[in-house]
Amino acid sequence: MSESSAKVVAIIPARYHSNRFEGKPLALINGKTMIQHVVERADQVDLLSRVVVATDDQRIADVVRSFGGEFVMTRADHATGTDRLAEAASLVDISEQDIIVNIQGDQPLFPAEVVEQVARPMLDDPALPMSTLIYKIIRPEEIDDPNHVKTVFDRHGNALYFSRASIPFQRNPEEPARPTYYKHLGFYAYRKGFLLTFVGLPEGEWERFEKLEQLRALEYGYTIRVVLTDHDSIEVDTPKDIERVEELLRTLENK
Repeated sequence: MSESSAKVVAIIPARYHSNRFEGKPLALINGKTMIQHVVERADQVDLLSRVVVATDDQRIADVVRSFGGEFVMTRADHATGTDRLAEAASLVDISEQDIIVNIQGDQPLFPAEVVEQVARPMLDDPALPMSTLIYKIIRPEEIDDPNHVKTVFDRHGNALYFSRASIPFQRNPEEPARPTYYKHLGFYAYRKGFLLTFVGLPEGEWERFEKLEQLRALEYGYTIRVVLTDHDSIEVDTPKDIERVEELLRTLENK
C-alpha cells in the first residue's frame, strides 16, 4: 500500500496520583520537571505534528503551561491509561485516520527514533489499526520477571500473544540453545478511530488474567504490528530511579 497522508500526534498521559511515586510527572530531574523533559524530547521529533499532555491534575497542567506545552484536561476516574488516552484523542481536533503515539510520561530519556519506528508501519499501511515496540531480551533475569512482558509474533511481524510468563516455553531444557525472548516496550501507535473503538470493547478474558490491555485487541481479532527496536526503555517507577536518569543525562551531555 502507498504511504498515507495521516498526521502523527503524540499524547503523553500524566497522572499525579501513583501508588509507587506520588506526583511523578513533577519530579525534578537536573532541575527540570520530568514532564518537561518528556515533552521537550517529543518536540524534537520531526514526524510529530503536535505533542499534547493529557492530565487530570491542575498542578501538572500549570507546569505544562509554564514551559509553553500543550495539554488537555481529562477525567480523574479513568480505569486505565488507554482510557485517558482515548478521551484526550477525542478532545484533539484530528481525523479518525490520523495516528496517535502514546508516549509514557515516565520515560524522560526515550530516543526520538522510537517514535518513527512505532508509527512507520501505520504510515505505510493505512489499514493497520495499531503498532507497538519490542526489544530482544539480553538480561537473563528479565525472562522470568512478570514485570517484563514477553511477546511472540508471526513471520509478518504481527503479535500472536503477550504474556507475563516466559513465552515461548522451552519444553526440553537439555536442548543447548535457548529460545530468543522479546519483551514488550510501552510505546504504542493507534489509529484514532481504532483507539475510540478499542476502549469501548468489553474486557477480554486473557486481559483479565494477565492484566495486559493489548490482549483485548488480539482477542477481538485486531492486528497489532510489532517493531523490533535496538532501544531499551528506561522508565522512572520509583524516586530511586531519578538518580539513575540524572546520571545518564550527565553522560549524554558530556559526550
